[in-house]
Amino acid sequence: MADGRVEQLIDTVAWVRIESGRILCARPRGKHIFYIPGGKREGGETDLQTLLREIEEELTVALLPATVAHVGTYEAVHGPGGAPVVRMSCYTADYRGTLAASSEIEEVAWFSYADRPLVPPVDQLLFDDLLHAGRLR
Repeated sequence: MADGRVEQLIDTVAWVRIESGRILCARPRGKHIFYIPGGKREGGETDLQTLLREIEEELTVALLPATVAHVGTYEAVHGPGGAPVVRMSCYTADYRGTLAASSEIEEVAWFSYADRPLVPPVDQLLFDDLLHAGRLR
């Protein structure tokens, strides 16, 4: 940055699951905000490895690797001044198993576009694109 501060980047991967015009969101334990399910990579993980691990950890289902498709990558500042930038690489995928909140997740919900204010800025960019594509109601 021009003033000498180093911009922090949080690199995440997220699973975009849409059913009946609503997108799956999750609220982690101890947090008040919902997120698109997913998380940060560990070590040298690829996007696919991160996605498979995080979704199994959070929602107790197994994504089917052959069905994973990139939706888009979004970046936004996560909060007021000095907050880090979050990069979220988004993927769709089919799954096997029954969706259920793990011990990491307090609550899961299916959001429409009207619920956009309940998610962080980077997730809101995804909501906007999905609305414009006619996939979110």
